[in-house]
Amino acid sequence: MRSLRGIFGLAIVALVFAFSASLTFAQAASKADTGKSVEQVSGKVNINKATSEQLMEIKGIGQSYAKRIVEYREKNGPFKKIEDIMEVQGIGTKIFESIKDKITI
Repeated sequence: MRSLRGIFGLAIVALVFAFSASLTFAQAASKADTGKSVEQVSGKVNINKATSEQLMEIKGIGQSYAKRIVEYREKNGPFKKIEDIMEVQGIGTKIFESIKDKITI
């Protein structure tokens, strides 16, 4: 009877350990996306919230454009639609067409 309790207790401890390990793994996986917005995780960058560094992750947006986007946003407020990014100096139709599927507001 005692050995049966011991085995049962050991099984409980093993289950608790396994659950704890899987929870730790899940938390570590979720931390891998820390600092990213929902849009970034889904593949789009929110041009109203992104930092210069995050904007530079968009192919075609370098340091100069990223800086201009942030400055424009600080001066004029948030973009109302993604097309408004063409109001930023140097971002015209060609650049907009290449990034429109990668940005959101």
